[in-house]
Amino acid sequence: MNQHMSSPETHRLSISVNGRRVELNVEPRTTLADALREKCGLTGTKLGCEQGSCGACTVIHDGQQIRSCLMFAIQAQDAEVWTIEGLSRRPAGEQAPEVPEVPEVPLPKLPDLACAFKRNHGLQCGFCTPGMLIAGAALGHAADDSLNEAEIREGLSGNICRCTGYQGIVQSISETFSTEAANTTSTNTETEAAS
Repeated sequence: MNQHMSSPETHRLSISVNGRRVELNVEPRTTLADALREKCGLTGTKLGCEQGSCGACTVIHDGQQIRSCLMFAIQAQDAEVWTIEGLSRRPAGEQAPEVPEVPEVPLPKLPDLACAFKRNHGLQCGFCTPGMLIAGAALGHAADDSLNEAEIREGLSGNICRCTGYQGIVQSISETFSTEAANTTSTNTETEAAS
């Protein structure tokens, strides 16, 4: 009687997530964001607008930042995807001995940026933070660690934060990726240590 109501067809998806190969069964309509959250348990990828406007679902797909709510999971077949959970790990060699080594992380300064967010009050509710961290780290990485405030604000224009007013976020990115800010920060740290 309800033949048309049967469960939808699923497809086998093979994808590298945070440096590890995973096999998933997904429906054709499943977005990459939903697959990461529901099938892989990686809830750092947030779903906000589900239209690609807010940036909360930002991940790295084959080396490029994308909005995972706009991509079907099956489009990521054989791709390399990194979420905030994987990008937050320190690069191999900087990890604690008990942490298993993973392949080279594409945005190695993301953990430093996360520390700067905390120090500069670049987060409040935390909902946008994973997407902001990925966007900020990708921006800094692409600019070879040389950014000014206008470039940072332009680079973040696709990410929405309703809490912070952006100043702490921009300051954190500038501090992490600007040569001038890095020199000022290290001088201030040395001065504080000497006092």
